[in-house]
Amino acid sequence: MSIAPQERLKIKRLVKELKTHKAPHTEFVSVYIPAGYELSKIVQHLAEEQGTASNIKSAVTRKNVQGALEKMIQHLKGFSRTPEKGLVIFTGNIAAAEGKTDMRVWSAEPPAPLNIRLYRCDKAFVTDILEEMIVDHSAYGLVVLDKRDAMIALLRGKTIIPLQKTHSEVPGKFKAGGQSAARFARLREGATKDHFKKIAEYMKDQFLPLGNNLKGIIIGGPGITVTDFLNKDYLTGDIKRKILGTKDLSYTGDFGLQELLDRAQDLLSEEEVVQEKKIMTRFFETFRENPKKITYGERETMKALEMNAVDVLLISEVVSDEKIMELEEKAEVGGSIVVMVSTETREGAQLRDLGGVAAILRYEVE
Repeated sequence: MSIAPQERLKIKRLVKELKTHKAPHTEFVSVYIPAGYELSKIVQHLAEEQGTASNIKSAVTRKNVQGALEKMIQHLKGFSRTPEKGLVIFTGNIAAAEGKTDMRVWSAEPPAPLNIRLYRCDKAFVTDILEEMIVDHSAYGLVVLDKRDAMIALLRGKTIIPLQKTHSEVPGKFKAGGQSAARFARLREGATKDHFKKIAEYMKDQFLPLGNNLKGIIIGGPGITVTDFLNKDYLTGDIKRKILGTKDLSYTGDFGLQELLDRAQDLLSEEEVVQEKKIMTRFFETFRENPKKITYGERETMKALEMNAVDVLLISEVVSDEKIMELEEKAEVGGSIVVMVSTETREGAQLRDLGGVAAILRYEVE
């Protein structure tokens, strides 16, 4: 299941905040409620835990545990039913000083349907389940090749991860002295076959272990070379079935991977990285054609937000959480679209260098 960037960011913030708190004893309560589970059963379970907590020897710990459970029960009574994807709730006394009380409660609908029920009272909140849910394990396989070189990589989210590089023993186009043209051609053909077999073997080794997390494979390179590679029996059927398409490229190596990503946007049209590239391309095109319809830098963009002039707000992931929240609040008031932009793409790195904050405007601003 694809998780929207804003939803992922919201959960990351929640996890970050929860991890800042530690209890001196086992008194922080974490509860995970699966999708479709009856809240009345959870409330009943928490009430039973309140009774059990009366046996805790330490008066301070007993008070904190029972207080946390009561806070959670009262919070749950505000829900008519379990949200569609389930519910996570955390309560505890986060006051640092002994004898002080600052009982807090946090709750959120998880980013994907929750299939686990959990109750735990511990010195820290249980966040690992939420953290795992926002990790995107899916990936695309990327392969760039020609008759001399090849590189195999993964596209995971917005990041290209090089996996394997290989170089062929195919001799150059001009034969050495003393060799017949026919023999030289046979040498080149044999070395090309060995090169292609090696690429196919590496693809199998790198991609098959991913199982269903491999969403597809895209292959790039000179058109004739790619066709030769695919039309022979180098690839196994399970790899062939994963191939989404091919692109004619000028480069291999790191440049080739970037070129493949740029040219494969039709094949990756639903992917976050492509959506990010499209919106950043729109920003830079507007910048060139009508500079008065964009802003960049925190001060200028904040001014445009206050004027309700922002159509799309672009925020780099390098911006602090506090500043992101401030910008998002302003954007929400003005009905602006908010797009979080990574630094993993070239366009994202450019936004970072522009100050990390920019906007496409609804109308020109002087």
